[in-house]
Amino acid sequence: MTMTIGRALESDFDGISLLLREAGLPTDGLREHLASGIVARDGSRIVANAALEIYGDGALLRSVAVAQEMRGTGLGRAIVEAALEHGRERGVRTFYLLTVSANDFFEHLGFAEIARSAVPASVQESIEFTIHCCGSATVMKR
Repeated sequence: MTMTIGRALESDFDGISLLLREAGLPTDGLREHLASGIVARDGSRIVANAALEIYGDGALLRSVAVAQEMRGTGLGRAIVEAALEHGRERGVRTFYLLTVSANDFFEHLGFAEIARSAVPASVQESIEFTIHCCGSATVMKR
């Protein structure tokens, strides 16, 4: 099969949801930000995803997932970089994320840990901040 990376389509929602559930990540609020999503396809199968919630010139990077058998191939880096480039094209200058288990991965991509209070109030209104991520999640910025 041929691997492609591109914008998420409405028809990708079920495939993205399956990938996120398999990775133990929430899907709440994803549909509202699908237009800012990037997917990797192996043929017609979604094998990686990253989405942005854009709030002015800041954005929350969320829903980064790679199919188990594709991990360690560089696909995670590629999907994140594609999502960040999409954000920059839309005027985003600063990216934030929450993670409970991928600190090292995101540090290798140039993200640094910051205090939760350093995140703009608009980004903190995200469903990821308000509902899903517990206070123990690491907050990172790039």
